[in-house]
Amino acid sequence: MNVVVVGAQWGDEGKGKLIDILSRDADVTVRFQGGNNAGHTVCVGDQEYVFHLLPSAILHKGKVCVLGNGVVVDPQALIEEINGLKKKGLMVTPQALKISGHCHVVMPYHRILDGLRETKRKHKIGTTGRGIGPCYADKVSRCGIRMVDLMNPRVLKAKLEDNLREKNEVFHKVFNHKDFLFKGIYKEYLSYGRTLAPYVCDTVLFLNEQIDKKKSVLFEGAQGTFLDIDFGTYPFVTSSNSIVGGACPGSGVAPMKIDKAIACVKAYTTRVGGGPFPTEFSARLEEEIRMKGNEFGATTGRPRRCGWFDSVLVRYAVIVNGISDLAIMKLDVLDEQPKIRICTAYKYKGKKINVFPMDFEVLNRAEPVYEVMNGWMTPTTSARRYKDLPRNARAYIERLEKLLKVGVKYVSIGTKRDQIIVR
Repeated sequence: MNVVVVGAQWGDEGKGKLIDILSRDADVTVRFQGGNNAGHTVCVGDQEYVFHLLPSAILHKGKVCVLGNGVVVDPQALIEEINGLKKKGLMVTPQALKISGHCHVVMPYHRILDGLRETKRKHKIGTTGRGIGPCYADKVSRCGIRMVDLMNPRVLKAKLEDNLREKNEVFHKVFNHKDFLFKGIYKEYLSYGRTLAPYVCDTVLFLNEQIDKKKSVLFEGAQGTFLDIDFGTYPFVTSSNSIVGGACPGSGVAPMKIDKAIACVKAYTTRVGGGPFPTEFSARLEEEIRMKGNEFGATTGRPRRCGWFDSVLVRYAVIVNGISDLAIMKLDVLDEQPKIRICTAYKYKGKKINVFPMDFEVLNRAEPVYEVMNGWMTPTTSARRYKDLPRNARAYIERLEKLLKVGVKYVSIGTKRDQIIVR
């Protein structure tokens, strides 16, 4: 079975843990979008692993991980990640990791431009500053440099010269920034190409061959539905399609070959950076939940904004993604809350809104309409079966199922691998 896992909120929903578990039964795991602006954290025993580019399935022996063509790759960051695993005793071989030659490459000027653009904005997006947006912009502008280009000195030279001719004009005249020098970048990126060459291949052919052989493929989404470039809370979004539909153009696997879509959601809601957030907690409760849930970005370390579960938001994500199963993550973070709220609608200018609004101003000024449920005030971390959960915890999950019109198959009640209930 070929399964896509995405986030149904603003990212950071705990996809890394679920993918780590599901990838044990998958032959191949493929990332299909995003770059090292994403972060997945997986705990194995007392060891914590943080992944930015590599699929977390790399922890399982005998499995193949793929970076699909929809991913943008910072080669320096990828090599550091591979070497970091090596220091922990995990060798990443070309048999275990395959990188699409069509992946676009994050260049030094992308990272600098990312930060400089943010300084010019009145309403800051909250970019990670990793150069992801400018890299995708060059891809769409048809001037990008791809992984395969790093292995062809003549092509890299021609493309880099063209880019620097244009980019240096912009940096100098718009941002008063010094020029980027060709020689150093050219030499550096040729070196990255030599290091990564054994991993680079046509992953479209590889993935489809595996599917033809009846191997199972797990598609790993980064970020979340409401950071999607088309369907997210634009402009406070990422630069790629982080929904289930992005798996096809981001991997070269046709839609009819995907069997199932699973969405991860937190038992509450978080987001990093700017943008609308109707259900955001008061300052006191936000700090409490942030500390209990360790709500700090895996990539940047920034504190996440926290709020109550927004069923209007997630219901829209279920529709956009065609979700068949839900995974509720971090239920245990709510263990000590006497009352738990669920947003079931919005109110704007006195009118009740039951669907997710397209108008940014409406969403930005909308007030949440809450349904209040009793908390369970009992630790859930030792539960291993659904019936072991407190009655009020089960009532909360079942209410979410009714509101979202989709079943909850997975319930996570801690950071460890075994702290997850499969219904």
